[in-house]
Amino acid sequence: MSSKRHSILPAVSAGPKPPVHFSSSITIAESALLTGTNLITISSESVIHPRAKLDSLAGRITIGRRCVVHERTMIGAIGTSGKVTEQAVTLGDYATVEVAASIEAGNTIIGEGTTVGVGSKVGAGAVIGKHCTLTPHTEVPAGEVIPDFTVIYSNGMRRIDKRGVADLKNKGQARQIDVLRRMIPTNPAKFA
Repeated sequence: MSSKRHSILPAVSAGPKPPVHFSSSITIAESALLTGTNLITISSESVIHPRAKLDSLAGRITIGRRCVVHERTMIGAIGTSGKVTEQAVTLGDYATVEVAASIEAGNTIIGEGTTVGVGSKVGAGAVIGKHCTLTPHTEVPAGEVIPDFTVIYSNGMRRIDKRGVADLKNKGQARQIDVLRRMIPTNPAKFA
């Protein structure tokens, strides 16, 4: 019988450790990955799930208050041009980035109360208005400007959301954050 030895490989750094500015009330999973050379700011009561990646190599990342960034997301991805210049990503208050979504750096703005759906991609320099919804697997091309309250479907169809439920969505987000804060072990000091 041959005996196989399994060894555990040492942890490999995924890149430089970025400067950070965190509110004292954030929840950030220890397995979140923060890399880059520019400032990453996360405002009060925001939640960063396990295995979310924030990469500030291309520019600063600013996450507003009461945002939720789900697992396997990529915020700050370098766009298809591959250029690394000072290009920011900003998430407005109450924004949600769902599982496996990608937001490219390029002075990209996700407006207040906007939801970026599962597996969606927002191109570099896109500006998404307030209270928009990108349904799962939607792609917003680089540089596109989306008006407030727009719903974009993965097949490219669009409509304006006239339900007037922004305040209700924000209250629901606050309740979800209260639950997540109890479920996700947090250690912001790990990233400082």
